[in-house]
Amino acid sequence: MKVIKHSQEVLKVALISEDAQLVKLYDAFQPKEKLLLSEAYRPDSVLFKPITLHSESDWISSHPESTQDFAQFYCDPRRNRPSPQKNRIYVQPIGSFGDSRVSTDIYMKWLKDYCEAFYYGLTVRILSPVPVSHTGCAFRVNEYTHNLQIHAGHLLNYLKKKKPKDAFCIVGVTMIDLYPRDSWNFVFGQASLTEGMGIFSFARYDSDFYSANYKGKLKTTKKLSPADYSVFDGYYTPELSSKLLLRSCKTLTHEIGHIFGLHHCQWLQCVMQGSNHLEEADRRPLDLCPICLRKLQSALGFNIMERYQVLQKWIEDGVNETEAGLSNDGRAALQKPVEAFKESCDWIVKCLHVLQK
Repeated sequence: MKVIKHSQEVLKVALISEDAQLVKLYDAFQPKEKLLLSEAYRPDSVLFKPITLHSESDWISSHPESTQDFAQFYCDPRRNRPSPQKNRIYVQPIGSFGDSRVSTDIYMKWLKDYCEAFYYGLTVRILSPVPVSHTGCAFRVNEYTHNLQIHAGHLLNYLKKKKPKDAFCIVGVTMIDLYPRDSWNFVFGQASLTEGMGIFSFARYDSDFYSANYKGKLKTTKKLSPADYSVFDGYYTPELSSKLLLRSCKTLTHEIGHIFGLHHCQWLQCVMQGSNHLEEADRRPLDLCPICLRKLQSALGFNIMERYQVLQKWIEDGVNETEAGLSNDGRAALQKPVEAFKESCDWIVKCLHVLQK
């Protein structure tokens, strides 16, 4: 294992900057906000810890990238900024997300509410789910895993046509595996940052995906007709478990973060860290390090404490308001599965303790 440990001074400059104007912006934070943000460069911080690489296959080892401090983010003329005319995040579900339309609607509502808490100040809209056939995308059977895959680039073209005029960005989400081109095995997601679009799959977040018992494997070996989308009728989708919800929230907010212009984080443990595989993705925390938090706050202007409070509320709200009117059995069946979020909730409570001192 290798620990990436930056010096106190390097982290302080990455957060605050040496530019007088950006230092002045930092000084505008409330004292308690600065107390939390300064945890970035405190050697004894229990809230924000150095990144640990477990193997050569981890992202930073295999994808050398330049670091991006706050000044580089803030001064980048190409980064995307929400405006009064373009201030909504649209999420387009593609294919099924469970056994029925009700479970798809509820799952999307959970993702919507979490995304609105994470990107506090922006409105998130869920578009009506569409079957794969509506996208006109190419598809194939993966030669190694024998599961269905749909073409990520074709889905981006579909989203481009559907993007509303008031959209800051539009992202497609699916439980079906993705591939970007014929020569690639798979891809977790793909985005066009300049056009504010992304497509992301949660298929490989199923705990059984890499097992011999994965139910998404096709038994047929015959070549699929490029126009016959009936192969997706009743296609397997994983159980909407707490771990899958946690992984989905991480992926969705990480990828939208890129559309804002946030690069992969190499400063501290952070949801914006890159990941090459599921084990590495699971090691990422649910939220941002102080350096990336300052980047996002500069784009959205939120109160840091209020943002943590709505994130805490999302986790602690066990039952979604869309379930009103259901029987007690129905509510229990659709209760938000937040068991996997306990560690993250405890961490948010510690952050709020600093902000409320």
